[in-house]
Formats: sequence, structure tokens, C-alpha cells
Amino acid sequence: MTDLPQGGPASRRVDRAGLVIAAALAALAAVLVWDSRQLPTTTMYGMGPEVMPVVIAIGLGLLAIGNLIDALRGNLPARESADPRAVWLILGGLALLIAIIGLGGGFILATSALFVTTSAAFGRRAILVDSAIALVMTTLIYLAFDRLLTLSLPTGPLERLL
Repeated sequence: MTDLPQGGPASRRVDRAGLVIAAALAALAAVLVWDSRQLPTTTMYGMGPEVMPVVIAIGLGLLAIGNLIDALRGNLPARESADPRAVWLILGGLALLIAIIGLGGGFILATSALFVTTSAAFGRRAILVDSAIALVMTTLIYLAFDRLLTLSLPTGPLERLL
């Protein structure tokens, strides 16, 4: 007669949601690698634009492997009750990002909108403070990409002032 301690192997079950998440991460990594292979090679030496998606895919692949292991062991933390508000806020922020860039609003305003909606999704209620932080951060990021790295980002009215 063997007694297993509480929380032992007999009480752990495979986390199906964790398996789905691991599969989704692996699929996203595969799509990134496939898509990066479709980019035309423009550099004769060094790294081209196809390298960064592969680096991100490697990170996603590592996350998928770690998630898969924890899902099979049943080690993933218990999920809280489903509150779709956070998901809708982030999706709304992504829609705002696309709309603002599509309408010529530029990188700074679009990314600031995403920042503010994401911080609200995580429970923060300081919208004015978050807006100020977002405008400063995205302006610095824009300047770093535009001036230091000489990479172009979508321009809008704020970017033209710089």
C-alpha cells in the first residue's frame, strides 16, 4: 500500500489548455520562419531583414517547449476566471494602432494608443499619466529608430515636427 503525498504525481493532470498554447506558439514560430524565408535577400554580407523574425521564432519555440513540458507535468498555474475585458482592451488597442497608422496618424500616436489600452487591460486607471508616459517613450523610440538606426517608421503629424 503506497500513499502518495498531496499534490503528488497521481493528482497532477495534463493541462489541455497548456498544450493548445504550446501548439499555438510553435505554429506561430513556424509561420515566422516560413515568412522570413519569403523576404528577398538585399544584403550581400551580414544580416538581412530575415534574421529578426527567426530570432523571435526561436524565442517563441523555446516558450512553446517550456509550456509543453509544464503542461504535460501539470505544473502550469491555475487560471483565474475568464474576464474578457482585458482581451478586448488589447484587441481594441491593436485595432487603434492599425487605424491610426492607416489614417496617417504616425508611429507615436498609434503606439501610444496601444500602450494606454494595454496598461488599462492590466488594471491601471491612470490614463492621463499613462498617456504622458507613452508619448515620451514612443517619441524616444521613434527618434532612436529614425536618427540613430536610420530606419523609417510610419510618419504622422508629431513625427513631422521632429
